[in-house]
Amino acid sequence: MHTALTEPSLRFPASEPPPFGAPREVAPGVLWLRLPLPYRLDHINVHLIEDGDGWAVLDTGIGDARSQEIWEAVLAGPLRGRRLTRLIVTHFHPDHVGLAGWLARRHDLALWMPRPEYLFSLALQYAPADLGTESWRPFYRRHGLDEVVTERVLGRGHHYLRSTTGVPSTYLRIKQGDILDIGGRAFQVLTGGGHALEQAMLYCPEDKLFFAADQVIAKISPNVSVTAMEPEANALGIYLRSLANLRRTVPAGVLVLSGHGLPFEGLHLRIDELIAHHAARCALIAEACREVPLAAADLVPLVFSSRVLDEHQTGFAFGEILAHVNHMLAQGELVMEEDEEGGRRYRPAA
Repeated sequence: MHTALTEPSLRFPASEPPPFGAPREVAPGVLWLRLPLPYRLDHINVHLIEDGDGWAVLDTGIGDARSQEIWEAVLAGPLRGRRLTRLIVTHFHPDHVGLAGWLARRHDLALWMPRPEYLFSLALQYAPADLGTESWRPFYRRHGLDEVVTERVLGRGHHYLRSTTGVPSTYLRIKQGDILDIGGRAFQVLTGGGHALEQAMLYCPEDKLFFAADQVIAKISPNVSVTAMEPEANALGIYLRSLANLRRTVPAGVLVLSGHGLPFEGLHLRIDELIAHHAARCALIAEACREVPLAAADLVPLVFSSRVLDEHQTGFAFGEILAHVNHMLAQGELVMEEDEEGGRRYRPAA
């Protein structure tokens, strides 16, 4: 007689998140502050790490009036009497860097950030208002997005500027292998690509804390996209290699504090789940293209069939499909066919 083995599962020390703007201690010397986002993913987790007589801030929230008001209330209320000591931003996405300029100016904070993330945020800050539609329009059309949908996606305009308050003109670079002393505790800087360029994560071995940013999240897969700026990039391959490196570097028993969702334990299990998720998505794409070659845009409704996508989500979904396609091309799993007008379609390799 065999005893049935139960599948291992993630463990969540906190079953519910704190309300927006109500910091909660999630580990000794670490506060969890939840801020709202105006998207389907409706929140971001900001963390404050005890740093001498104040708090080091890890990520900021999006650069809108509501988030500013919450920060003001938190600083005047729960954090009153304790200063902010420094600002660490993991990557350039607006929900993470959005209030960096505002917080840095208001509280005279130095910004700590990986160089590619800082420079790209700075570049976007000074990009033209159309953010290069001359490159995005042919990019979308080449991969099968029809004219109407293309114009709707592009019609969102320079969303980045509306969601950020800029970054300071100077910063302190953090990179893979650095050790940050925050309040007498040593935090190793780890970096990983795929979701962003060189996203920073912090690991404190002594306290078994891993601030994973968006690289590993408990219940959702972070967006891994290809853009018009680097259309042939193998973003998914970069992301999968990052997950493998994290699995080797960070022990399974840490408390994972991510940019979204609940804190959890079970890092290696979640990494395995994310790798399996992307393998299953690649298999789905290969099967969908088996009978007739398909463009990336044709694959969007097949892979994201469970919901209707708005313009914001369509852009992310398209980029994610192309990330899988480019990875499968690099792995020799797909073959590209190009028509006379430059349109690209894909079929499984023989």
